[in-house]
Amino acid sequence: MAYFRELPNIKYPSFFKDKNSSLEYIDVKNFFRRVKLREDLQNTFTLFNKYEIPMGFRPDNVAEELYGSAELDWVVITCAGIVNIRDEWPLDPSEIYDFAENKYGENLNDLRYYETKEIRDSEGHLILPKGKRVNSDFTVKYYDNTLSIYQTKSGTNVRTGISNYEHETRLNDDKRFIFVLKEEFLQEFLNDFRDIMVYGKSSQFVNDKTVQTENLNISMP
Repeated sequence: MAYFRELPNIKYPSFFKDKNSSLEYIDVKNFFRRVKLREDLQNTFTLFNKYEIPMGFRPDNVAEELYGSAELDWVVITCAGIVNIRDEWPLDPSEIYDFAENKYGENLNDLRYYETKEIRDSEGHLILPKGKRVNSDFTVKYYDNTLSIYQTKSGTNVRTGISNYEHETRLNDDKRFIFVLKEEFLQEFLNDFRDIMVYGKSSQFVNDKTVQTENLNISMP
């Protein structure tokens, strides 16, 4: 709710049936006035810390932990670049299971793709990194200097299957890592945000936080 208090207003002609006259206006929040953090700032480590969202935490819990106020949850969301909180905030294990089960039904544990296993030679040199997507017939062949022979690995020796459920769990876990604004820059951020919310002079200008739309209910002579 604190975020909405920061938004400027628009005066619209009243649409209520019990209005006193056609000249009556009501104030509504300007939801089109939005702020998005610049992409070049999001990865600036002087301003932000990388943060892992604890299990069960909502944005207000994060704001309370970092800034001492749950009402600054919108700062957490804005700095994390989150637009759709429902899709972009991590779910708890029980929630992600329900989500995946609803999405895939009986195919929840079906194979989605294969990934490589880590392969090293007898001297410990990395031959194949873990986590690369491959086809079912993927094969790796390399020369082992210690054994002085060519090694060929295929099948379950070189790859592992990832199910639909595992895939969704990984996507969800990735959402736990966000960038959060360092506390020492919080007040400057709030000041800049409020400056952006101020209206400039125009024919609709009422004050810094309010503009007024044209009243089409008034009939011209």
